[in-house]
Amino acid sequence: MLINLGISEPKEIDLEAIAYCQGAIVEYEPLDGCEAMIVGDEKRAIITVNSRSGDERRRFSVAHEIGHWHHHRGRRLFCAAGDIGNPRHDALNPERQADDFASDLILPEFMLRPLAMKIRKVTIATASDIATEFNASLTATLIKLAKLDRFPIMLVCHGLDGLRWWSPQGRFREWWWPAKQLDKQTYAYEMLFNGSNDGHPHKIDADAWFNFKGADRSEITEQSLRLPGNQILSILTLPDQAIG
Repeated sequence: MLINLGISEPKEIDLEAIAYCQGAIVEYEPLDGCEAMIVGDEKRAIITVNSRSGDERRRFSVAHEIGHWHHHRGRRLFCAAGDIGNPRHDALNPERQADDFASDLILPEFMLRPLAMKIRKVTIATASDIATEFNASLTATLIKLAKLDRFPIMLVCHGLDGLRWWSPQGRFREWWWPAKQLDKQTYAYEMLFNGSNDGHPHKIDADAWFNFKGADRSEITEQSLRLPGNQILSILTLPDQAIG
């Protein structure tokens, strides 16, 4: 879509203009009970986004609704906060389809990959620089970088109830499956349960994160950050033998 519109740089990704070109008008209003919605027929639609949300959230919501317009035209859809940008949805879920479309629209691979080629490793700092370039959230940027298959990184998100989601699935050998509960050795545990603010990269034994036999003979790098809603997102850099 972006190539067809002649868009070649991140600063040119004007989502309201893209929506208009596709027959949808974007409006911003205070919304209760949902983050965004789209109402339309086969030719025209109105996208309404919660004006109370932050800039990055509003931007992803617009792209998400354009995704619905592309995939699910003709439906009346109301998207709650948990529907947008939720990696826990399976691949066939309409909200996941809209999320994937939004990710490709805001962080298109043909623009992202050249920037990724310039960095040696993914950290919060390097990902933040790229997120700023695309006016995207740090979480969305990290997920897209992980899916590029250029870096041996796994993103793992835990909440107070345990493992919420991890990405990318299917790239690493099946025994490299993150533990459901955080080990007390991990920096993520310290951040989630003890209020630590140590967001630096640290070397750590793999058996703190993985339960397979022999995990104690491998070392990984962990860097964790706090997300809203008592969640911790960890960037795990894995050894070459983890890649399938």
